[in-house]
Amino acid sequence: MKQKINHNSETSQNILKIKVQGLIYQNALYTIIAIFFGFLVGGIFLWSAGFSPLEAYAKLFNSVFSRPKYLIWSVIYATPLVFTGLSVAFSYKMGVFNIGAEGQFVVGSLAALCVGILVDAPPVLHVLLCMLAAIAAGMVWSFLVAVLRVRFGINEVLSFIMFNWIAFYLSNYVINTKTIHKVGGGEASKDIRESARILLPQSLQNIFQSNKANYGILLAIIAAVAIWFILTKTTFGYRVQAVGLNPHAAKYGGINSDKTMYIAMSLSGALAALGGAVQLMGNSMRISQFAGQEGFGFQGITVALIASSHPIGCIFSGLFYGAMKYGGSKLNLIDAPTEVVDIIMGTIVLFIAISHVFRYLITRRLKNKEEK
Repeated sequence: MKQKINHNSETSQNILKIKVQGLIYQNALYTIIAIFFGFLVGGIFLWSAGFSPLEAYAKLFNSVFSRPKYLIWSVIYATPLVFTGLSVAFSYKMGVFNIGAEGQFVVGSLAALCVGILVDAPPVLHVLLCMLAAIAAGMVWSFLVAVLRVRFGINEVLSFIMFNWIAFYLSNYVINTKTIHKVGGGEASKDIRESARILLPQSLQNIFQSNKANYGILLAIIAAVAIWFILTKTTFGYRVQAVGLNPHAAKYGGINSDKTMYIAMSLSGALAALGGAVQLMGNSMRISQFAGQEGFGFQGITVALIASSHPIGCIFSGLFYGAMKYGGSKLNLIDAPTEVVDIIMGTIVLFIAISHVFRYLITRRLKNKEEK
């Protein structure tokens, strides 16, 4: 009987050991650690600037969770970030660092704007036309960079940065044309037609207490599930990841890496462009003249890193970032600097980037315990 109890105890310990070892290699653990340190570092900066970290964080979280209206606004802020995060995550699976999601986002919103203003169509059809225009623009924008990499060997990071600025100035040029520019002055375009908007019905807007509540988050979730399915359940997804891991081995295995690169980068551009279209059609309704980069594409890099480039993870990391952006915008009500959100997110990215150090330290500590 005693031997049986000891055997069961050893079995339980072995199971626990296996679970702990499995947890050590889970990216979610290090994401949680990174978020903790992000808030810790943000609190230190607040304290050093003469603000109470507890008061600031209480205001931040209260501005997100205290009312349904605030939660809806957090989701609205998060929606374009989910799309740009997906764009960066998908291209990363290909072994490509998509720093050009910003430019793809801009041309997507610009294409949707032009169709939303110039085309007269029934509501549902008009929305589809705007999104198709955005997808086409984003695909072309990213495809051109793929051509430069595959055909001419030009590093895609340099090309993406260049294309970001081209998109920036192209947008400013187009919105200042007579056809698109707002009537009566102002540094912005006309509003898109009512039929091109993706707002929820008025009854739901009243329930959510937000006149900008829209279908965007549903589209983002559908896109995330679609990308997950492509990567895990299709041969194309296998080819994408094979090329990302080792393009030479993939080519030796019979995969047309050039063709895969063209398709994958075009799809990545389409995702970021859809984010631009959703932001336009569900929130801003117009495009203002840029004084600087908006940052949705660059923030998408953070979303992808927090999600460890997992498509479903991008939904949650996008919602987290969106909540931080919206809640952080209310910190000025207590005279606290809103820049603390950037400090927190930057610290989270830093700690995720060095997560292998945490993994090594935890593994070493457990190994030392076993030896004792």
